[in-house]
Amino acid sequence: MRIRNKGIAVAAGLVLGLGVLSACGDAGSDDEGRDVEAKSDCEDKFEAGSKMEELSKAGKITVGVKYDQPGLGYKDAAAERPTGFDIEVAKILVADLCIDPASDNVTWEETISDNREPFLQEGRVDLVLASYSITDDRRKLVGQTGPYMVTGQQILVAEDSKITGIDDLKGKKVCSVRGSTSLKNVEAAGAIGVPADAYGACAEDVINGTVEAMSTDGSILMGLAAQHEGELKVVGDEFSEENIGVGYSKKSPEMCQWINDTLTTAFEDGSWADAFELTLGKSGSETPEPPKLDDCA
Repeated sequence: MRIRNKGIAVAAGLVLGLGVLSACGDAGSDDEGRDVEAKSDCEDKFEAGSKMEELSKAGKITVGVKYDQPGLGYKDAAAERPTGFDIEVAKILVADLCIDPASDNVTWEETISDNREPFLQEGRVDLVLASYSITDDRRKLVGQTGPYMVTGQQILVAEDSKITGIDDLKGKKVCSVRGSTSLKNVEAAGAIGVPADAYGACAEDVINGTVEAMSTDGSILMGLAAQHEGELKVVGDEFSEENIGVGYSKKSPEMCQWINDTLTTAFEDGSWADAFELTLGKSGSETPEPPKLDDCA
């Protein structure tokens, strides 16, 4: 699956259409997203001593997600739960553990780019689905598998900017969130990386002229451009490929195959496509083919 340029229209539609999503099909309220029924066959389903058995028997799980990415992982102050494609995929995994994704037995823990590995290492969260790019460096610290989405990095500039892409930003300040792969990519391209704690803060710095541009996945940028219509625009082609996957603790390597098997089932039974269409697909973007999953070591 690739959410290339046409897919990026995606999140813009999402921001504009978040209120529309809940009115469709099996969607619940704005706070709930798609209804996903918990499985009921977990007795003896998982190997004794595995993390999956532990979570299933406890009937509780904590999932690290983003709160500031409309369409991917988003929660405003008035909402009870986050919404977006990352959240919908997380609900599929949670349900396979026989835990009701809509219940209070699921804690949706807000993560930022800089704390996803520490949260997994400390056991503060059991899974991370937070626009979490799979990288070799991260795999030295935590488990990652997938991808369940492939996207690419672009540039967001002020509406009146003459910048047309990453090549125009050598030696200039470019903002992205602290600890992100995007920040490393712009520095590798010759720009001066400026870290921020949130995507919204970066967008504000572009508007007030503190930085020349911000950069991250194109889907996120289009959402921000839609929120600041007339002030910001997305420019240039994608200059990276981001494989978005699921994070888990290296102390529980058995989770890799379970995640892959659950994602494979979701690819085949249409629930992954349903999740896409309810969130990113609302822009009118064609539902892509599921991506190829990485093998578990």
